[in-house]
Amino acid sequence: MKKMKSNIALSESGFVFNPNTGESFTLNPVGQQLFEMIREGQDYQSIRKKFLEIYEVEDSIFEKDYEDFVHLLHSYQMMEPDEQA
Repeated sequence: MKKMKSNIALSESGFVFNPNTGESFTLNPVGQQLFEMIREGQDYQSIRKKFLEIYEVEDSIFEKDYEDFVHLLHSYQMMEPDEQA
């Protein structure tokens, strides 16, 4: 499961701050919702189900967008390293 670092800050307006790197950026409302669901520890299937119910998006497009978003979170050092099995 993907896990976000606990010290990442998100404001109500979608402003994200990473105190580890000093970097910040702003999310649109959809990105903010996805960010919050990942931070809450929801798994991919739960997030996928919710987004497919709310938004008119194809499953394959959601999957790609989700993976791209998580990749960006990793690249900005906001995610915990993947656990090795």
